[in-house]
Amino acid sequence: MHHLGELARGGVAWQVHLEIATDTKPPKGRVHFVAESEQRSTGWIFIEASEADLLRRFHEFSALELWRVLESLS
Repeated sequence: MHHLGELARGGVAWQVHLEIATDTKPPKGRVHFVAESEQRSTGWIFIEASEADLLRRFHEFSALELWRVLESLS
C-alpha cells in the first residue's frame, strides 16, 4: 500500500493510499481514503501495464478530482 498524501477540508483530514495488486496481469489499483473514524475505498479503477504506470496514472488526478471520487463513495 502506498501512502500518497492527504486531503483536508472542514476540519476533516483523509489519508490517501493506493493499493496495487501485482499478482494480476496486468496489475490493478484502487484508492483507499482513511479518516480518523471512517474508511472509504474504490473498486479496482486503475489497470496499467506496470506498477510504475499505475503510480503515474494516479498522480494525474488533481486534489479536486480526488475529492469528487471520495464524495462519490459516501
